[in-house]
Amino acid sequence: MTEFLPAVRSVALGIWVGVGSRDEDTSHAGATHYLEHLLFKGTRKRTALEISSAMDAVGGEMNAFTAKEYTCYYARVLDADLPLAIDVLSDMVTASLIEPRDVDAERNVVLEEIAMNEDDPSDSVHEAFTAHLFGDTPLGRPILGTVDSINAITRGQIHEHYLARYTPPHLVVAAAGNLDHDTVVAGIAAAFGPVLSGAPEAVPAAPRLRGSAGLAGGYGPAAGTGVKLVSRSIEQANLVLGCEGLSRTDDRRFALGVLNAALGGGMSSRLFQEVREKRGLAYSVYSFSAQHADTGLWGIYAGCLPSKADEVLSIGADEVAKVVADGLSDAELARGKGQVRGGIVLGLEDPSSRMTRLGKSELVYPRLEPVDEVLAAIDAVTHEDVRAIAGEILTRPKALAVVGPFDDPDAFAGALS
Repeated sequence: MTEFLPAVRSVALGIWVGVGSRDEDTSHAGATHYLEHLLFKGTRKRTALEISSAMDAVGGEMNAFTAKEYTCYYARVLDADLPLAIDVLSDMVTASLIEPRDVDAERNVVLEEIAMNEDDPSDSVHEAFTAHLFGDTPLGRPILGTVDSINAITRGQIHEHYLARYTPPHLVVAAAGNLDHDTVVAGIAAAFGPVLSGAPEAVPAAPRLRGSAGLAGGYGPAAGTGVKLVSRSIEQANLVLGCEGLSRTDDRRFALGVLNAALGGGMSSRLFQEVREKRGLAYSVYSFSAQHADTGLWGIYAGCLPSKADEVLSIGADEVAKVVADGLSDAELARGKGQVRGGIVLGLEDPSSRMTRLGKSELVYPRLEPVDEVLAAIDAVTHEDVRAIAGEILTRPKALAVVGPFDDPDAFAGALS
């Protein structure tokens, strides 16, 4: 899938794989992210140094990321260097060696990444919240894996994961920039030719949607409730209070997006004004939502002095109750729509974001929704829509994650009542 952008002199290329951390069983926990690292370590054609040197020599950018439901390897280069990007990325995805020595060396790197994540309490509290909300399910487990799972996983298990998941039906190639579609298709066909020659005709896997037969778990995990306390000797309390949200293709997601923007999405939002501007209780406070194929989550984050945690949680609960009871004002509804619209349009102003839109849409949406159609759906959100979604989502049983200098999780039980 490509998009021609004549006003730029670059191209963003991504090879998307329809596998994420939620596709792992317990014996492969962390394998998807571990594998992402290993694909940069060398192929039959290039060493790790030659992979990085090839992109550095033309001033290109190359990286990868792993999410709950997909993995992406991407590069951005000058338009004239697109053939090189195709060659390097496709070589990594189709011909990585995954040598035992590289598995052993990279194990320490992944463990360092886990440690870095755990050292950041704002990251840790989100991980704790997700784990508490979704429990011991693939969605609840961390993308990076755990120290125990990374220490235990073998080269054979990772290679098994690679062979099982990195197959033609689960691959999408997306590109955006100053390109010609037919030229990109020809380049990809040549690059993947050795892998595809003699292979049976592959039918693309269906998008990952609610009820997909191949979906790991095959259902929306039951939402957990109560308090999860991670006791740390730090100077700040990090709090996430939230609940189960909406799936990615739920039509009500636009109303939830507008509501979320007005409640905690910017400096004019209720939470920012009440918690930071009026009372100075926190530097960072916001609400958020995330969607998956069959479920989602919604929550409020705040970082504050430990002595102010109860007050911040009380204000958050009060503002949620007000929205549930009374909805938004006309001005808040208009600002919420404007914020969501602006975020979408401004987020599509460069080749990389355009490429991402193409790749994600093919993997996890029924179709590529035109931007104007999405904007029209946002504009169509009414006060009634907002009140309805607030009444359904924001009243669900809550889970609270706390990272900070506390000993007793029961001390926060009142925040859930």
